[in-house]
Amino acid sequence: MAKSPNRYGALIEKIFFDRYSGGATELEFARTDIEDAAEVLNIKLPKNLGDVLYSFRFRAALPERIVDTQPEGMEWVIELAGRAVYKFRMVKINRVLPREDLVTINIPDATPELIRAYALDDEQALLAIVRYNRLIDTFLSLTTYSLQNHLRTTVKGIGQIEIDELYVGLDKRGCHYVIPVQAKGGKDQIGIVQTSQDIRFVEEKFPGMRCRAIAAQFMDAQVVALFELTLQDDEIKVVEERHYQLVPAKKLDPVSIRDYRD
Repeated sequence: MAKSPNRYGALIEKIFFDRYSGGATELEFARTDIEDAAEVLNIKLPKNLGDVLYSFRFRAALPERIVDTQPEGMEWVIELAGRAVYKFRMVKINRVLPREDLVTINIPDATPELIRAYALDDEQALLAIVRYNRLIDTFLSLTTYSLQNHLRTTVKGIGQIEIDELYVGLDKRGCHYVIPVQAKGGKDQIGIVQTSQDIRFVEEKFPGMRCRAIAAQFMDAQVVALFELTLQDDEIKVVEERHYQLVPAKKLDPVSIRDYRD
């Protein structure tokens, strides 16, 4: 059975170059095209065809041949374009990385040891740490509640999406907010695809309510970077960024607690 260094890299290349011509900025394809390409290349597909594209959409780099077609400062992303429909789209290179010069805020670690022991992956562990330590509340100065995690739903013009965790919250005046949270662990980077999907979901399902899109990223085992994000001119913009270090309560510095300033 044929394989590629990135598992399905050869499959992605075929779908792309069957449609690509110089100067193209969007290339649409259907879920059935994945099956057709796999048959030609003799590649065995998983039961969930979405798994073929998931890593290229959110984790792995696209094959080098595809990357070589990108103009300077631009990159291809794979987006949902409807039910069982996808598209390669050319966008400005737009990644959000934690700042190296930002102060770290110490937070007493309230994560149950049992949760740390049995978290199955970085994403799951990060979502649990954010939830148990009420980091969304601290970051946004809101009272928030986790409504659902790993929410699979559909959005018009996009199709099926998955939101890592969805919070609802309210401020001191009683105003309500919808807060989609994406979690990134390891070497994963925050990009435009998931941020755009999360914001579009809130606009469609909760019209009239304010969306405050959040990304959480592990910097190391005990430091969590939180970002509030928005989209402006088809680019991700950081509204605010904070870094929180989880420490045992006995190691909190009383002077820092009293005197901490931005």
